[in-house]
Amino acid sequence: YFQPPGTWIQCALESRELLALCLKKIKAPLSKVRLVDAGFVWTEPHSKRLKVKLTIQKEVMNGAILQQVFVVDYVVQSQMCGDCHRVEAKDFWKAVIQVRQKTLHKKTFYYLEQLILKYGMHQNTLRIKEIHDGLDFYYSSKQHAQKMVEFLQCTVPCRYKASQRLISQDIHSNTYNYKSTFSVEIVPVCKDNVVCLSPKPVQSLRNMNQICVCIRVTSAIHLIDPNTLQVADIDGSTFWSHPFNSLCHLRQLEEFIVMECSVVRDIKRTAGAGMISKKHALGEVWVQKTSEMNTDKQYFCRTHLGHLLNPGDLVLGFDLANCNLNDEHVNKMNSDRVPDVVLIKKSYDRTKRQRRRNWKLKELARERENMDTDDERQYQDFLEDLEEDEAIRKNVNIYRDSTIPVESDTDDEGAPRISLAEMLEDLHISQDATGGEAKSALEAADLESKVTEGPGAVAHACDPSTLGG
Repeated sequence: YFQPPGTWIQCALESRELLALCLKKIKAPLSKVRLVDAGFVWTEPHSKRLKVKLTIQKEVMNGAILQQVFVVDYVVQSQMCGDCHRVEAKDFWKAVIQVRQKTLHKKTFYYLEQLILKYGMHQNTLRIKEIHDGLDFYYSSKQHAQKMVEFLQCTVPCRYKASQRLISQDIHSNTYNYKSTFSVEIVPVCKDNVVCLSPKPVQSLRNMNQICVCIRVTSAIHLIDPNTLQVADIDGSTFWSHPFNSLCHLRQLEEFIVMECSVVRDIKRTAGAGMISKKHALGEVWVQKTSEMNTDKQYFCRTHLGHLLNPGDLVLGFDLANCNLNDEHVNKMNSDRVPDVVLIKKSYDRTKRQRRRNWKLKELARERENMDTDDERQYQDFLEDLEEDEAIRKNVNIYRDSTIPVESDTDDEGAPRISLAEMLEDLHISQDATGGEAKSALEAADLESKVTEGPGAVAHACDPSTLGG
C-alpha cells in the first residue's frame, strides 16, 4: 500500500497497520471530533473494497456529548511503484555485467549457469542476454551488479574492469545519474584442455612439468601432470600474472584405440615434488589412431587414466606429434619433453548414454541470439563431465527426470552414471504433489472455510462428498 509521500508498506487484511493507514486518509475530518473506536467490517478479499466502522464523539451545547457510529468505504486502486515501472520497461537498466571467455567451448559457462541457479543469483536481474562469447546481466541498481561480480570472483577465476557513463545530472540538488558497466573476463582455459605453463609458475609448483591437462575449472584451475600424476591449483591472480593458453581445442580431439596398457606401481618422485593425485593411476600405454588402423604406426605415452583403460578401449586424446603448436612456451621447450600423444578421457557410446540419462538440469531464462549449431554438442559434453566428475557434480543441483525409467547405476560398457541418491525431485507448485485424494481434501477444506467465514453463516458445513459438481 502506498503511504505518502513516497513509501510503500506491506499490510495484511484487517491488520493494525492497514487500519492506521486508512485512518490517516481521513485525518483532517477526525481532527474536529474525538475518535472512540475503529474496526474493520468484513468484505470479500477480492472486492477491492475496505469498510471501516468508526465511533466518534463530540461535545455539543451545555456539556452534552453526542456519539455517532458510521462506516467509511475505501476503494483499493491498483498501481505500480516506480521500481516496477522501470522493470517492465525492458530497455531500462542502471548496471550491466558483461561476462566473457575467449574459448571455443562453453563448459565453464554451463557450470557457471548451474551455480547461479543453485544460489539464486539471477533473482535481481532485469534480463539476461546470451551472445556468442558470453552473457550479459542487466540490473536496476549498481549494488546488485557489484554483488554479482563478487559472486563471480568466488566461483570462477576471473578479473574485471568497471566503468561508468554520466546520463544526467541536477546541479540544484547535486545528484547524478550514471550507467555502470562491469567487464568480467574468465580465464581462457576449460576442462580437458592441454596447456603449457610458463617456466616461472612451474618453479613455484615444485618443478611440475610444463605440459599439463586441465581436469576441472572451479574457483581455481586444477591441473594434473600426465607423466607423474602431480596436481596443482592455479588461482586467478597467479594466472593473470603468468598467463598461458590451451595448446589444442576440443574439436581437435582424436580417437585412439588402446593396444597395451600397464599400470606404473612405483612412481619415482624427485626431491621437493608436489602432491600426487589419489583418484588417478599412472599408466604406460601404446595407442593407435582409429583412422590409421590400416597402418602399423603406434604411439607410446604416459597417462593419468591408467585406472580406466584396458586393451581394446577407445580413448580421446590430442596428437601433439603431428599438430602445429603455435605457443611461445612450447617453442622454448626441449622437443624430448613434449609428448607425442596426450590422452584426455575414455570414450563411450554417446547415443546410449543420452538414452539412459534419467536426470536433467535447469536453465536460466535468457535471450539468445546467433545460436551456434555446435551448442548442443557442447552441452552434451558438459553433461558427460558431470557424470564423470563427482567434484563438479556436488556443486550442481541435479533433478530426477520422471520420463526416463530407473535403471542400474552403470551400463554394460561401464560408463559412469549419476545415482538416484544425488538427484533432487523437480517439484512444481502448479502440479499436484500430494496426490488426488489430498487435492480433493484441500478443496473441501477451502470450501468449508469460505462457507463458515461468511457473515451469517451456519456453524457447520455439509459433507463435501455429497456435494455435486
